[in-house]
This record gives sequence, C-alpha cells and structure tokens, in this order.
Amino acid sequence: MYIWTSVFAAIAAFVLTWLAGFWFIPLLHKLKYGQTILDIGPKWHKAKKEGTPTMGGITFIFAVFVSFIVGMVVFSASGNADYSGTDKAEFIRAMSGMVMAVLFGFMGFLDDFIKVKKKHNEGLTPIQKIIFQVMIIAAYFATLYVSGLRRTVILFPGGLQWDLGLFYYPLMGIGILYLVNAVNLTDGIDGLCSSVTIIYMAAFAVISGLLGMFGQTLLAFCAAGGCAGFLLWNFPPAKVFMGDTGSMFLGGVVCALGVGCGVEFLMVLAAMVYILEALSVVIQSTVFKITKRIYHTKEGKRLFKMTPIHHHFELSKWSELKIDTVFSTVAALFGALAVVLAYGMFAK
Repeated sequence: MYIWTSVFAAIAAFVLTWLAGFWFIPLLHKLKYGQTILDIGPKWHKAKKEGTPTMGGITFIFAVFVSFIVGMVVFSASGNADYSGTDKAEFIRAMSGMVMAVLFGFMGFLDDFIKVKKKHNEGLTPIQKIIFQVMIIAAYFATLYVSGLRRTVILFPGGLQWDLGLFYYPLMGIGILYLVNAVNLTDGIDGLCSSVTIIYMAAFAVISGLLGMFGQTLLAFCAAGGCAGFLLWNFPPAKVFMGDTGSMFLGGVVCALGVGCGVEFLMVLAAMVYILEALSVVIQSTVFKITKRIYHTKEGKRLFKMTPIHHHFELSKWSELKIDTVFSTVAALFGALAVVLAYGMFAK
C-alpha cells in the first residue's frame, strides 16, 4: 500500500512543482528577484545568468511538503499503520526529517532574500549560517532523543557495527553540517543539483523500501518528484534557479533519509557526488595555502582550475549538459552500489 501511496505522492509533487513554475517564475521576474553572479566565477556566468530568477526552490518545497503530508494522511487512513508500535517511531523519524529540511530551506530563503534585496551575492554571514545550522541539527536530534529514538550504532556491510554512544550526536552533527552544505555547493550550474538529487532519492526509495520504512520511502519519492518537476524549469538554459532556499532544503532531505533510515554508511556512498564537490573546495584551499607558504608568494598553486569541481570541468570546455550527464552517471553508480549493499544487509 505505501509504495503506491508514495508513487502517487511523487507524481503529485512533480505536477505541483511544474505547474507552480508557470505562476511563480513570472512573479519572481516582477519582483526583480534575480541572481547576482560573483565576479570570481566563470566569466560567461555573469554575462548569461545574471538576473535569472532565484528562490525557485520554494516551488518544490511547497509541493514536496504538501504531497508528503497528504501521503502520510492517506496511508494512515488506510489502516495499514500501527502507531502504537514501530510505526510510531517511523512516523516521528519521517516528520522530524521533513521539519529539519524545511528549516534548512527557511535559512536558505533568508540568505537568498538578503542577497536579492542588497543586489549582491553575500547574504547571511558564515557564522550566522553555522549557528542556524547547528541549532536545526540539535533540534532534530533532540526530537529523536526525547521521543525515545536513541540509536547510536553505525551499520556496515558484513554485519559490522560501531556503537559510538553519545559521540554519535556530535560526529553525525558534523556529518550533516558538511553534507547539507555540500548539496548547496553542488547547485552551481543549470540542472546539476536537481538531476543528482533525483538519483540519490531513487536509491533511498529502494533502501527505505527494503527496510519497510513507509515514511522515509514517501519522503524520498516526494523529493524525487519535486526535483523532476523543477528540472523542467532548471534544465540548461535555466529559467529559474533553486537558490540556497532549494539546495539547503534538499540537503536536509538527503541527511534526513540517511540518518532516519539508520544507514549512515550507505548515505555517504549514495551522496558521494555531493561529498566530492565539497571536498574539492577543501583540497583547493588547502593546496593554495600550503604552496603559498612554501614558495613565499602572494598566490599559491591551484590543483583545479576552479572549485567546486564542476566549475573545473566547465572551464575545461565541458557543456553544462555534459557535466550534468557525467555527474549523474557517477551518482547512479554510487547509488546502485549503496542499493546492492543494502540488499545484502537487509533483504530477508
């Protein structure tokens, strides 16, 4: 029952997001909520993308949230959910994950709103973002803990387990902080974050299905549907950007599924494209600083032409469509690996 509910919810999220674009994009144009492009990015971005409406992520946040809530209500009304037992814990995980994602999206909205109002690419300060994010993550874990969901074990293939005890929360908190911002960094060219996220959600729809977690399956399907609907507007050349509003929300969903399903290791595998995007920035910065000190120069050496790494390939004359295709293929390979391992770990 919950699979069909999830499928119809995904279709609803897709249609709602697509239809919302017909109204919302002209509204963004009218309000002059266009993206300000940084001068340090590829030169053609400023020439071709400056002024493209941003905050388009609002369309799929609304669609995913509505579809998810309706899906939960329908499934509950069907009589298939027993909220006196394990289904109650599953409901709490799913709802807490959705709330966390929406809060991340709201923080992204504040960042985008400041940018468009001030007409530059600097919104919330880095310290403000970190404070907001840490508060959201702490609230998410507090909700799980108070409700009795206190699992602190990391599962690995082959039956291996690692019980971190209370260290689980700060360690996983740092992991969520990294991954949410990694998803945000992936949203750098038309269609990239949407396409990669659809694949991640597809992988977790299968993984959560193997675990029998109806709430997580529903969330994965809804997010995939919302991203697919948005991709119709964000496909190169993009008519609208999702902005930090959308990418932060998607980062929240990515983490909510991995942590909510209790498969953090598989989450890392399926999210490898996001992780490598953020890691490229860290590597670039580290190499730059080290070589600057070694050679005593004003400018250090750069390993990549530009980071996040999708810009390196862009400056290597790859088209946005080629980058989207290659990165999505890599995401599919890691997602498939995560699914295969999940099948070995949980299939009965």
